Amino acid sequence: MASTAAAAHGESTWDGGSSPMGASYGKLMMWFFLMSDAFTFSALLITYGLVRSSHHAYTKAVDAFTFSQSYWPIPEKVFESVPFLEGVSLPLVFVGIMTFILIMSSVTMVLAVEAGHRMDRKAVEKWMLWTLLGGIAFLSCQAWEWTHFIHGAHHGSAVAEGTTFFGANLAHNQYGPPDFAAFFFFITGFHGFHVFSGVCLNFLIYFNTVTGLYERRGHYEMVEKVGLYWHFVDLVWVFVFTFFYLV
Repeated sequence: MASTAAAAHGESTWDGGSSPMGASYGKLMMWFFLMSDAFTFSALLITYGLVRSSHHAYTKAVDAFTFSQSYWPIPEKVFESVPFLEGVSLPLVFVGIMTFILIMSSVTMVLAVEAGHRMDRKAVEKWMLWTLLGGIAFLSCQAWEWTHFIHGAHHGSAVAEGTTFFGANLAHNQYGPPDFAAFFFFITGFHGFHVFSGVCLNFLIYFNTVTGLYERRGHYEMVEKVGLYWHFVDLVWVFVFTFFYLV
């Protein structure tokens, strides 16, 4: 009744003149996209948990662990290598470095957004460049991790009677059941694709900032919208890191 009365007097709650809660159309659409993407990652991680629970777990002493097709591998025994330190066991150290790099790139993105609010073009350029470099560094680390995972550890594991297999692909897996490698490639690869997309977007934002496009527009809202995507990518990695590398 109240809304009908308001309409009769030529008034309305929202007639399209201003966005609800001050959010622009672009920000709302980015939030909708991120919500749908969150469902996709959630489905992947839930499926990973279900498949893992259907396989046997290693129950003996960690020091006596060996790769086998009969049980799910212990993550810290799979991801224990660091570049230039081959043969030295440093469980999850390299993955931890990757995580730190990505989180720090999220911090520099926050600083870029804050500088955009102040209309400080030079600061936006600086922090966007650091964010861009952080994304490239993460992708480089992931490329090395994939390469090492595919080539395998020096001791290998028995896939079939009389056959020792090194590394992993979609058919065979040195580290354990084939599902382990399949999920590694799909989940980390899907996240890596998001990081790569974010790096491309960050480069575009950096280029537009350097050329003064946003300064001429009078606002740096595009930095904030791409920042939402970048923070989402960082947050998803925290869940991927927890589910795949720690649990």
